Amino acid sequence: MSRTIPTINTSTVTLRGMRREDFPRFAEIWETREVVAHITGVPRARALSWDSFLRNAGHWQIAGFGQWGIQVHGQPDIAGHTGFFFGSRGLGDDFDPYPEAGWVLAPEYQGKGYGRDAASAAHDWFDRIVAGRTVCMIAPENETSLRVAERLGYTPLREAEVEGGQVILLTRKGPPV
Repeated sequence: MSRTIPTINTSTVTLRGMRREDFPRFAEIWETREVVAHITGVPRARALSWDSFLRNAGHWQIAGFGQWGIQVHGQPDIAGHTGFFFGSRGLGDDFDPYPEAGWVLAPEYQGKGYGRDAASAAHDWFDRIVAGRTVCMIAPENETSLRVAERLGYTPLREAEVEGGQVILLTRKGPPV
């Protein structure tokens, strides 16, 4: 497994390793109420965003996979990020040992297919290079993300409470048939 971050191009986005200069935009995205509405409900403090930004970078070195910055073609800044990570959330042996998928987009890029395109490209890469089961966690009211997850081949595993809110834990044993 490679420890370098691959660049993936689709017809609409480029998935690339995040760079130091991406941090202000990364923090701005996580400060946006519309972004966190179905995640924690609370905009993320800049210091917590920095910790998350570094954790994303470290995943590539430690696990051989991680999250990419999503850059919409023709746009100078990242629109969000997608990829895989170990959340170590204490949710049980049917969830924690597996790479967790995630996708986040700034509001101005939502509803245009960029998230679906980026998450699909990330999963295609994972299926070819890493392979195996992945999991994800989505708030029940986040219908858009639930549709993306279903299209990627995720099926419900069970419900759980995380940080005081209800979520649906989903699992994917490999690419959809």
